[in-house]
Amino acid sequence: MPRRKNIILVGTRSATAMAAAVGRELDLPVTEMITRTFADGEIYHAFPCDIAGCDLVIIANTPDDSAHQELIDLIAGARYWNALSVNVVIPYLGYSTMERAKPESGEIPKGITRTRQIFRARPDYVAFIDLHSESVMHAHTGEVRTRHLWTERLAAAHIRGLHIDNPVLVSPDYGFSKRVARLAGLLDCPHTAANKDRFDVDKTIVGQLSGAVRGRTAIICDDMIRTGGSMLQTVDRCYEAGAVGVMVMATHLVLAGNARQRFVERGICCIIGADTYPGRESDDLLQIYSAAPVIADELKSYFRLGASRPGATFSS
Repeated sequence: MPRRKNIILVGTRSATAMAAAVGRELDLPVTEMITRTFADGEIYHAFPCDIAGCDLVIIANTPDDSAHQELIDLIAGARYWNALSVNVVIPYLGYSTMERAKPESGEIPKGITRTRQIFRARPDYVAFIDLHSESVMHAHTGEVRTRHLWTERLAAAHIRGLHIDNPVLVSPDYGFSKRVARLAGLLDCPHTAANKDRFDVDKTIVGQLSGAVRGRTAIICDDMIRTGGSMLQTVDRCYEAGAVGVMVMATHLVLAGNARQRFVERGICCIIGADTYPGRESDDLLQIYSAAPVIADELKSYFRLGASRPGATFSS
């Protein structure tokens, strides 16, 4: 791959593994930030080399408040030390499901407000992976170039590798059904959707499912598994509709609290997902594929480093 000598790749503390994987895909070394934590909890960051005149690429997840602030610090620090450009890839964006507020509720739509904070730190470019809603990409006034990257081709390749007999893809709600239909097209299999209503912050009701799952192995697909509540209800609806087996898949495997145990207790033996959420690796339950190839292909295209591989998927 042609190499631009002025590209510096760094990762935040929650994205160390992803940054390393992207670096391997690009044949580009990862530059490790110098970090220390003081006795009072304050965190020290320093760039270990001169970044003036360089294109800085920051791989950063924001699963918690500290990680969010670290990303803002790195962007602001890169501006302070005169980086030529500051480019950010966020595999997992925290608060992404809070992209709107109900009228007169007083709710803070943190998906928008947190992303706006990132944009106001003045990066040149920010890419996201499999967002819950694209509305967060537009929380700026036109100064930032944004990209939405999709992992569906990687997911399809991973599913094909599992050699599942007679699969059918299931969306837990109609809002996600368009993405599921796209994935089903890649797999050349049928798809259907359940009807989901949200009645509290972490509570949903999943209604009846069509008979399209009868006699098939259902793969329930979503962008994220947080507590697993709606997924588990959809599991029940699939079996009620005649599915002979059920698997689940989501890009971002948060699996908060006892979500993992709840899936096991419901008889789910396979959860497919990406490595976008920090710490997720394949084990006896999780089947993990890496999103690094999608990120690497996008960076190759963005920096004009040579042709992207066939199958790379990204959109403005």
